[in-house]
Amino acid sequence: MSPPREALRVSLEQDVGESQKADIDEVMNMRPGTPMGSKLSTSELGDESAVDTSAYHLPSFLTAPSTRVRRRSELAFTRPSKPLFEDRADTFELPALASHVLERSRTIPDNVPEEPELDKVDSELAASSGTTPAPSLHYADDDNLNQTSAAQRARYRHFGRLHFFACCWCFFLEGWNDGSTGPLLPAIQKHYNVGFAVVSMIFVLNCVGFVTGATANVHLSDKFGFGKVMVLGSLCQIVTYAMQAPAPPFPVMVISYGIAGFGIALQNAGANGFVGSLKKNTGTKLCFLHGSYGFGAFAAPLAATQFAEMSHWSYHYFISLGIAVSNAAVLAAVFRLRTQDEAMAEAGEAAGEVGTEQASKYRQILGLKVVHFLALWSLIYVGVEVTLGGWIVTFIIRERQGGPSAGYISSGFFGGLTLGRIALIWLNRKIGEQRALFVYSLICIGLEVTVWAVPSLIENAVAVSFIGLLMGPMYPILVNHAQNVLPRWLLTGSIGWIAGIGQAGSAILPLITGVLASKFGIGSLQPLVVAMMSTMTVIWVLIPKTQRRVD
Repeated sequence: MSPPREALRVSLEQDVGESQKADIDEVMNMRPGTPMGSKLSTSELGDESAVDTSAYHLPSFLTAPSTRVRRRSELAFTRPSKPLFEDRADTFELPALASHVLERSRTIPDNVPEEPELDKVDSELAASSGTTPAPSLHYADDDNLNQTSAAQRARYRHFGRLHFFACCWCFFLEGWNDGSTGPLLPAIQKHYNVGFAVVSMIFVLNCVGFVTGATANVHLSDKFGFGKVMVLGSLCQIVTYAMQAPAPPFPVMVISYGIAGFGIALQNAGANGFVGSLKKNTGTKLCFLHGSYGFGAFAAPLAATQFAEMSHWSYHYFISLGIAVSNAAVLAAVFRLRTQDEAMAEAGEAAGEVGTEQASKYRQILGLKVVHFLALWSLIYVGVEVTLGGWIVTFIIRERQGGPSAGYISSGFFGGLTLGRIALIWLNRKIGEQRALFVYSLICIGLEVTVWAVPSLIENAVAVSFIGLLMGPMYPILVNHAQNVLPRWLLTGSIGWIAGIGQAGSAILPLITGVLASKFGIGSLQPLVVAMMSTMTVIWVLIPKTQRRVD
């Protein structure tokens, strides 16, 4: 029998077993087309060419080309003579990396500490193999990673404090500017020999400058950047106090107040927008920011009252000039004429949102209903604040027979303003800022009625101080509310607009007071203030409390 036929017989025997050997013999002796039981002759069996296994009707596994067909059950119990994988070391050699790859390699931080034994294993492996092993990956120590992160966080905190201090310092100067006017107002009237209505032009020009600056702030900030605009505003104040110090003619004095208003508006909008864009403790920081304004407005009357009794009353502005120079230096050194996003990135703050609409920012800002409500409220609030701080000294002198030291009542008002912005933070959080502002407004109205009705210098002075205390948190609450309801990319421009309209109140209400005082006497101050406080309270109730998106 030929080898192929013998292989086929062996395969059949292994697959079907010994019990079927007779059948296998019969199959192997069959000829194509021959019925079962018919045997081939010896000559036919010897003729290999006459045998064609494909002609038999056999299962496919019997006609496979392999010389050995095995069942899966048999393979399942087959075990290799030696293991598939020999015992190997835990480490193995990698091919050496090219030099240009090594130059781009990085240290990968990981929490798993580096084991010194690995270096020893690598050395032994290199010695035994006679090849140069590829560099292993070394993991950075977790302590070094923590130290780097701590150092970066410390750097962020450092620059964040510097930025916040610079904003607070420019607000201190703004408060100093506003707090100086009230005690010096009688001296200005006496020196220039002007009445209530004429001297009120100081407030009018200051308002015009402020509104102009607040309106131009959006364009200037987009064109030149936050840092340059802040320094520009500080330079305007330097020019202002340099003009006021020698007691120039009255028209020049009035114009200088307009320049001051322009510069203050740029800094006011920039600092409010910058602090309002911060991610952490925004409300608290805004309270401290505006507390800096109150502190400046509190300190200024203490000095201005002394100068008001002197013949060279205008020398008070030399102090203002010195503060303005330091303010310009601080803003230039801290922000280094950079944009707001660059300055915030230095302190670890993410950049603000970017509007997707291509329309101008002015149209987007003016299209927000909440902006107009906030601006109207700001107009009345700032008007009441400046009217009380500016005219209360004249009211006490004329109606309560106070002396020149009545200027300290203005300090009491602004001192309460400062204290309220810081000391009442916890109460604002406890009862809610919106509810707190409403309650404070009602109490202020009641206290102002006592100033109107009770002819007592001491009671009036105490009541005015408490009015300042309760009015203190109101403006920071307004700015924080604006930060919550306005799109972030419009925040700086919107606050500039709100502050600009608010500053219009610092001219309108004092001017109205001056006109009424010329006709009815300074006693008309109190009913006007009560009416404005009541209107302010109603407007606050109408202000929307939810955000409207501008896409």
